[in-house]
Amino acid sequence: MTKETVVFTVNDRVEQTVVSPEKPLLWVLRDELDLTGSKYGCGRALCGACTVHVDGQPTRACVTPVKAVEGKRVTTIEALSETELGARVQRAWKSLNVPQCGYCQSGQIMAVVALLRAIPKPTDQNIDEALSGNICRCGMYPRIRKAVHELAAGGFA
Repeated sequence: MTKETVVFTVNDRVEQTVVSPEKPLLWVLRDELDLTGSKYGCGRALCGACTVHVDGQPTRACVTPVKAVEGKRVTTIEALSETELGARVQRAWKSLNVPQCGYCQSGQIMAVVALLRAIPKPTDQNIDEALSGNICRCGMYPRIRKAVHELAAGGFA
């Protein structure tokens, strides 16, 4: 297995790591950079637990080769609370008791932040489409939808 240097920005820090270019971004984040907020769920980009933002777009880190993010900006759940919107979403989650087991929530939050940046006043259909790839085994979808609507109305400032 050939290793090479891959340079990318993670949470506003330039990172340089020597790994196999095909190694999934999720494992570089978790094992090499100790950023464990993004979770391993299915390993096939079906559940959304591993969602991060790559240049602002929700991306499944479990199937994204680290080489694909070379020269790009990756944002993980660890840095999201440092943004106004990210902090608001996390307050909404806490206030409305969205997390049950919590395993999927970093991916859910990453998807919601991307949705609200793209569509500040989303409809139920927008919410369903944006979160369609994020599975919550505890079934907290009604609470997530309520949180998104309250955030869109300016709540949790």
